Amino acid sequence: MNSEILLKELKFKATRSSGAGGQHVNKTSSKIELSFDLENSLALSENEIILLKAKLSSKLTKENVLILFCEETRSQHRNKELAIKRFLELIRTNLIRPKKRRKTKPSKGAMKRRVETKKRTSVKKALRKKPKFD
Repeated sequence: MNSEILLKELKFKATRSSGAGGQHVNKTSSKIELSFDLENSLALSENEIILLKAKLSSKLTKENVLILFCEETRSQHRNKELAIKRFLELIRTNLIRPKKRRKTKPSKGAMKRRVETKKRTSVKKALRKKPKFD
């Protein structure tokens, strides 16, 4: 993954934000919409694109475009920085491949200890019962 090329492929759109800000909100376009076309990216390899498609499937559009919004601050520039930061973090975390799980067995000693504690517990509980007189 080449982050410099990735940043050049991003498309930004500024729209009017909702929420606090008073009259300022009605006059300025501070909300940022970041879009990234995953299919046509030159910064990612084929394997990375396949992995990201699988992991980000719920966040992608039908055209495999990732869209992020940021309207936290009243500044358009700060929102743009936050959106880029979130985007890069999202890509980095989803490119990490999980380690394959190796099947393991408990050791013979562990199996023996387990059986012994079960026996001790059953004896302890058996001693709590009232004796039977036949």
